[in-house]
Amino acid sequence: MSERNENEMDEAGFSGDVSRRSFVAATTLAVAATAVVGSATTAGAATKPATGLKVGAGKAAFTPSASILPLDNFTSVHDDLYARGWILLVESGSRRVALAVLDLTSISAEAIGLMREAITAASGIAAANIMVTVTHCFSAPHVADSSSSAGAATYVQNIVTATKSAVADAVRNLQDAQVGYGRGEADVNVNRNALTADGYWLGVNEQGTSDHGVYVARFNDLDGNPIAVLTNYNAQSCVMQDSVMSDGSLPITADLAGAATAHVESEYPGAIGFWLVGACGDQFPAYRSKRYTIDKSGAWTYGVDLHDAGFALLTAQGERLGNEIVRVSQAITRYESGKDVTLRLLTDDVTTTEMETDHPTGPVKTATYTPTDTVEVPIWIFQVGKGVFAGVEPELSTSTANAIRKASPFASTFVMSMFEGAAKNMPDRWNYDNFTYEARDGFYVEGTAEKVAARIERLVKALN
Repeated sequence: MSERNENEMDEAGFSGDVSRRSFVAATTLAVAATAVVGSATTAGAATKPATGLKVGAGKAAFTPSASILPLDNFTSVHDDLYARGWILLVESGSRRVALAVLDLTSISAEAIGLMREAITAASGIAAANIMVTVTHCFSAPHVADSSSSAGAATYVQNIVTATKSAVADAVRNLQDAQVGYGRGEADVNVNRNALTADGYWLGVNEQGTSDHGVYVARFNDLDGNPIAVLTNYNAQSCVMQDSVMSDGSLPITADLAGAATAHVESEYPGAIGFWLVGACGDQFPAYRSKRYTIDKSGAWTYGVDLHDAGFALLTAQGERLGNEIVRVSQAITRYESGKDVTLRLLTDDVTTTEMETDHPTGPVKTATYTPTDTVEVPIWIFQVGKGVFAGVEPELSTSTANAIRKASPFASTFVMSMFEGAAKNMPDRWNYDNFTYEARDGFYVEGTAEKVAARIERLVKALN
């Protein structure tokens, strides 16, 4: 990095070790949407009069049709998968930032590139200002390269078309808005690092670390009617993962994220619910249709399946979580609007090392982690008023998310996994020391999680 760029970053208020990628994103958006709206104090702040925050939201289904099933072993559809688009707009309609959330486990780089093109075409938003994430839903087909099969190509096109439609609706629905934040609790998630006779494996550990926090951002029109409700919660969306129905079918469902947001949308007709998955590397829903069991001797099994009855567990947990989201949303009394709302977007990379493991199939008491190539971990930091959103590509551990929140100067801090298409686990040191599934199915060398948390802390504090 040149001396000139380091000096420019210092003048903008960022620490000297923030990468050039973060600097470029920050200064680009200072001209676009990153400046303090209405009371610009950062370098490169916008000079046009700010009219304040505008918000739009939309959604569209991309569920695979019967004609391309089976796809990734899924043979039927229980409920729809959605692409949800959310637009923030400041400065007389000229500055926009977009977020796309999809009911998927992960998404390919090819699909993300096509989505960004579609979003730009529908909204005029530059690719650098578009964030893409998934709900980490395990009851949806994985997104394969479109060249792999005709079904995969159709699936990718469905996703792109739905995303474009959702964002176009968000643009059409843009309106003056206000934002407020709240927090509640829902005991729906549980630590999945269960101790067996042969070491830690997947299961239910009631004594393990979990954060049951339900973090909510509510965006209203100026009459107080909700436009979008964003929820950040720590759990994989996997109640129905691998559960086969009595007729032998494997159904597609948006799972826990879909059930919770559907409940929110039923309570707020016309509003769009968004699920922003949090620390999901070590968190299961407490009750799953097909589950791991551990007996008194520490022996484990996987395969106890409730089949069709499992959907009762999904409905109950989705409703329970959805009720808490709505309760928190209703309790929010302090809102920001107009020229007082700060909007910033920063991106950054942390350089680390990939690793190879033994591709776990069961618990062990020792394991070897082999470093391989250098890799970048992308980070997204997004501030709206008194709330901040920190997103990373890998699955986080609860301890990492807790450390980020503890260090944040923002009372409302959302910590999210699965940005930019998603990546494998980024475990904390405890997981490495105990050879958990999270560590052995990880992608990064030990210490990466702590390094990323420290970088996020510096970036977030630079915004305050």
